[in-house]
Order: sequence, then structure tokens, then C-alpha cells
Amino acid sequence: MISSVNLQDVKEKLYSKLSGSDWDLKLRSYLLGTEMDTLLEVLLAESQDGKRFTPPVKYFFRALETCPFENTRVVIIGQDPYPQVNTADGIAFSCSIKDKTEVSLKYIMDAIDKTVPPELIAPKTNDLSRWSDQGVLMLNSAFTTTIGKPGTHQLLWRPFMVTLLDALIWNKPGLIYVFLGKKAQEYMDLIPDNNYKIAVNHPASAAYTGQTWNCEDMFNRVNAYLELQNQPKIIW
Repeated sequence: MISSVNLQDVKEKLYSKLSGSDWDLKLRSYLLGTEMDTLLEVLLAESQDGKRFTPPVKYFFRALETCPFENTRVVIIGQDPYPQVNTADGIAFSCSIKDKTEVSLKYIMDAIDKTVPPELIAPKTNDLSRWSDQGVLMLNSAFTTTIGKPGTHQLLWRPFMVTLLDALIWNKPGLIYVFLGKKAQEYMDLIPDNNYKIAVNHPASAAYTGQTWNCEDMFNRVNAYLELQNQPKIIW
């Protein structure tokens, strides 16, 4: 039964994990409101119906936890968490839970090797919190998905994504937004033109064609814009 899980307790624990990141203050009305109740109820109902989702609840907001609001300089938006068990870790494209590098991340790393100057490339790991530490907010347009079924929670998370982006729009103009794939690009029109926007195919698209992923030189473009703002470049 749904009543066997204390959703209020779950909600408060998720909120408390954002303490000190400023995201708790910016997203308070959503995270502690009825919309979050509805979202959690849907996920719980699916789980009790035998439809497992990923990542685990404790990782829902890891992207926000590791990239505090005030530190955010770049926002990269993908599509869904990896749909396999024990793979997604709450940071888009990151897969630190196991040693295997997932296909999308492999394409990303290959593109970095081919386009970015060597002095701006960090040692390879599957944990992208090293980007979060530099102010790169790595989001999926849906924070969860049903295991084995990408895209199932896109509509569920849309109100939260709109709330999150609104917080950035109104409080941090002049950010860099990178939209990877069609689902992410559905949010482009919400971002005012006083921000720098880059649209790129999702890296997983290359897996379907067997071709090299065209990153549109996004990593160098991000750093060029940061340089214009007299900000440190990202070590990719």
C-alpha cells in the first residue's frame, strides 16, 4: 500500500540533502509543496506495480548537491538517466557506480580528446562530479526513468524542470546552456537570449548511426564564452 511509505519523510530528507547548496531555498516551494507529493506518489505507485525506476531516491538531486546554485556557470541538459540497474548516479551522463563507461559518456570523452586542448583535459573517470565542482550543472530533463524504458518520466518531471530553470533565469542571467538532444531542446525557448545557448545532438544518437558524435565544438565554445566573461575555463 502507498500508505506504508511516509512520503512526507522522503520529501523532507530530499530537501535536507540540498541544505547549504542554496537550491533548497530556490526550490523550496516546489520541493515542500503538493507538486512534489504528486511526483513521489506516481513513482511509488509505479514501484509497487513492479515498475522499478532509476536512479535510487537518494541520488535524485545529486546534480544539485554537487553543484551549488551560486557556483553554477554552465548548465548541460541531457535526456534521461541511464535506464540500467545500478548505473545512473544522479549526475547526467555520469556512471560512477560501476567501472563500465556507458556509451553516451564514451562518445563525450572521445569528443573531448579530439577537440579540446590537452591542458584542459582531466584524467578520465566515470564520475562527472569533477565538472560539478567547477560549476557545471549536469541535468537530465527527466530526473528518473523506468528501468529499461527511457523517456517514461519526461512529462512527470517537466514542472520541476521549469521551476528549476526559472530559478536560474531570474537569479543568474548570462549563463551557458547546452541542450543535448531533442528532449533537452524542448526547453530552449524558455531560456532568454541574455544567456548563451548551444544545441547539440545527443551523444547516444551516434550509437544508432555508427558514426562519430558531432559535438559542435561545444566544449571549446563553452570555454571561449567563459573566457569572455573573465571566468576560469572548465577542465574537461
